[in-house]
Amino acid sequence: MLCPNCRKEIAEYSNFCSFCGARQAEVTTARRVGPKRLMRSSTDSKIGGVCGGLAEYFEADPGIVRILVTLLTIASGFVFGILSYVVAWVILPLAPAPFSTVASHAAAGTVCIAIH
Repeated sequence: MLCPNCRKEIAEYSNFCSFCGARQAEVTTARRVGPKRLMRSSTDSKIGGVCGGLAEYFEADPGIVRILVTLLTIASGFVFGILSYVVAWVILPLAPAPFSTVASHAAAGTVCIAIH
């Protein structure tokens, strides 16, 4: 799917563009049935996908979540923030890649390898 603001390719189910941060139009058919699960993001990841996963779970801008996590890490004396991030990275499962991304890579002949 293309971001209407910056015209760059983003994941189909993204609430915000990972390039410009613009809120995307809600797609009612893409909504999950049942409770939401907190997972690491497989599409919006800088280090481990923890902040991207938190942003998707709380439907917030990933940049804002990253800034808040950074400020909390600095304010806590680094140890608590870094330790919390590493624990979340280990405990939270990685969200599955959206089907449309896998299908588009397969159609383009690109090999996708998942390393766990």
